[in-house]
Amino acid sequence: MSNSFVNKTFQKDISFTPLALNLFSYQYNNNKIYKQWCDALKIQPLEIKSIESIPFLPISFFKTHKLICENEEYEILFESSGTTQSLKSKHYVKHLNVYIESFTKCFELFYGDIKDWCIIALLPSYLQQGNSSLVKMADVLIQQSKHAQSGFYLSDYKKLHDVLQQLENQQQKTLLLGVTYALLDFAEQFPMKLTSTIIMETGGMKGRRKEITRHEVHDILKKQFQIQNVHSEYGMTELLSQAYAKKDGRFYCPSWMKVFVRDEEDPFKINTIGKGALNIIDLANIYSCAFIATDDAGEIFEDGSFNVLGRIDNSDMRGCSLMVV
Repeated sequence: MSNSFVNKTFQKDISFTPLALNLFSYQYNNNKIYKQWCDALKIQPLEIKSIESIPFLPISFFKTHKLICENEEYEILFESSGTTQSLKSKHYVKHLNVYIESFTKCFELFYGDIKDWCIIALLPSYLQQGNSSLVKMADVLIQQSKHAQSGFYLSDYKKLHDVLQQLENQQQKTLLLGVTYALLDFAEQFPMKLTSTIIMETGGMKGRRKEITRHEVHDILKKQFQIQNVHSEYGMTELLSQAYAKKDGRFYCPSWMKVFVRDEEDPFKINTIGKGALNIIDLANIYSCAFIATDDAGEIFEDGSFNVLGRIDNSDMRGCSLMVV
């Protein structure tokens, strides 16, 4: 795929449909697994004229196949956290710079200049597992912020509390990005009033705590930190883009990512609003597969935003799962 396609992808105002159709053609011709899937569905590529008619690949293929375009060379491998009972998803990323450009521009779109922020990552289990796309994103954002206190924090909650208090006293804009169980542990041990800090949960109990709904998680965090809203990040190993929710768990995508719902009775029926299982087009997945049928259930609203309502039946529990219904 040409550099011009990459350059066109990460713009605020893009022509999504032509880019998606162009990417479908490229991936059909260069990703042998995706081509086999389309052929099994008896898809005629030249007849694909709308994004709703593009075939979506079941997300489980990332666990069982090497999804990569052209030759099988890649720069970095991301793996899901998974569980001891399930296979891990593997995302073979041919060009790391595409992922970095995607999450950097997405962060700027939702939160402004990264240099204005102190980035604190509370992601102990992800750090321990290695090969995490979330850790790579946090690491690059930490470096880009250039703030002296930006960094990863493990189980030293007292140190984290002291650093946050110092940043609060300085009225420094701070993002505390954390896995759910760690944020809850920290909130219970060190409640404090936060006025300059955004709490962002990424999901994930990791078997450390009883699964509770996202609404319950947010209520606990809001009470313990005396804040009005908790932010959320929607991302996964199989995607190179993220959606963000600034309140009430309602996610918004960057311009190069779109979410659809498929009818659970007819998985080939795709809608742009309503409830159902979520399908995602992520144009940042240039060299893997951009058209993914996820195992998440959700609701899409008229403005393109969406909520995640839980997992569809018979899907594996993801290692980063957070029960929301």
